[in-house]
Amino acid sequence: MQQRLLIINPGSTSTKIAVFDDDAPVFVETLRHSAAELARFRDVAAQFPFRRDLILEALEAHGVSLSSLTAVVGRGGLLRPVRGGTYRVDAAMLAELSRAAHGEHASNLGALLAHEIAQAAGGVPAFIVDPVVVDELEPVARLTGLPEMPRRSVFHALNQKAVARRAAADLGRAYTEVNLVVVHLGGGISVGAHRRGRVVDVNNALDGEGPMAPERAGTVPSLGLVHLAFSWQHTLREVGRMLVGRGGLVAHVGTNDARRVEERIAAGDEAARVAYRAMAYQVAKEVGRAAVALGGQVDRIVLTGGLAHSEMLTGWIAEQVEWIAPVAVYPGEDEMAALAAGALRVLRGEEPAQVYGEAGE
Repeated sequence: MQQRLLIINPGSTSTKIAVFDDDAPVFVETLRHSAAELARFRDVAAQFPFRRDLILEALEAHGVSLSSLTAVVGRGGLLRPVRGGTYRVDAAMLAELSRAAHGEHASNLGALLAHEIAQAAGGVPAFIVDPVVVDELEPVARLTGLPEMPRRSVFHALNQKAVARRAAADLGRAYTEVNLVVVHLGGGISVGAHRRGRVVDVNNALDGEGPMAPERAGTVPSLGLVHLAFSWQHTLREVGRMLVGRGGLVAHVGTNDARRVEERIAAGDEAARVAYRAMAYQVAKEVGRAAVALGGQVDRIVLTGGLAHSEMLTGWIAEQVEWIAPVAVYPGEDEMAALAAGALRVLRGEEPAQVYGEAGE
C-alpha cells in the first residue's frame, strides 16, 4: 500500500512543508513569514492557527486532499530527553509542547500541527522523528567536574541519525551493526559517537561544547569566560551572543558564510585561512574524542551538513582523521526526507513507534 505523508517543519521565520508518496516527494515548499506577520502573536504557541491555515491553503493549491493522507509527520520540538526513534504524537507530548514546558521554539509547533491536521484527515497517525533532545548518552558521558553542571544531549539528531543509516546501508550493514562518528557541519557543529544504533556521546553545541563553528564559539577556557562575564563590560545577553551568534568565524573573520571565507583565502587572506583551518582542526580533535568513546572501533567517519559541500573544509578534516577510519562525505541535510523516512519505517513495520507518554528520561 502506498503511503502519502504530509511533512511539517516549522522554523522561526518559515514553515517548510512537503508531501511524499512513499519515498518520492510530490512537492516541497517553504512558506515564509515576515517579521510583521509574526509580530501580531504574543508567543510561538499563538502562531498555531496562522501556520495551520497557511498549510491547508498550500495543500489545496497543490491539489492534495486531506483524505488522501495516510500520516502526518512534524518536526520534533523541545521535549524531555528521549531515546532516538519515531514517536507517535500523544496527549503527554501535546500537553508539554503547548505550554513550552522545556523551552519555547518554533519546532514545538511541529507535533501540534501534525496532530491537528491528522485529526482533520480522518484520524490518521501523527508522528515526530528524532527530535533534538534525543539522549542516549552513556552514564560516564554525563558527568563534568561540577555535579551542578551535568552534560546534556542536544544535537542535530534528525540529520545525524538519517545519514548514519545511509552510511551503514552503503557498508551493506544495518545501523545497529556499525560504529560511526558522524559530524554535522552547519551553523553549529555536532560530532556524535554512534555505537550500534545509539549515540553514546556527542558534544552539545547548544550549550557551547565542542569545536568552534561559523557562528558559535565552542569550548572556551572556563576561567576566561568567568572573568569576561564578571568584567561588567558586557551584559549577560551580550556574553551569550558572543558565544552563540557572534562567535567562531563571525568573531575571527566577520562572516558566517564559508563561501566568503574561502574567497578571502583564495585572495591571500592569511587570517581567514588560519581561522578556517583552526575550525577544521577543532572538528578533527572532536572526532578523536568520539573515537575514544567507541573504543577506537570505528567503521566510518561521516561528514554531513551544509558545510560538507566545502571540499576545502572536508579535505582538511579528512587528512587529520582518516588514520582512525575511512571518511565518507554526504553533503547537505534533507530534513524533509529524513522525517518521511522515519514515519515510513514505522508504517512499513520495520520498527515500532515509540510512545512518548511511556518514555523515561
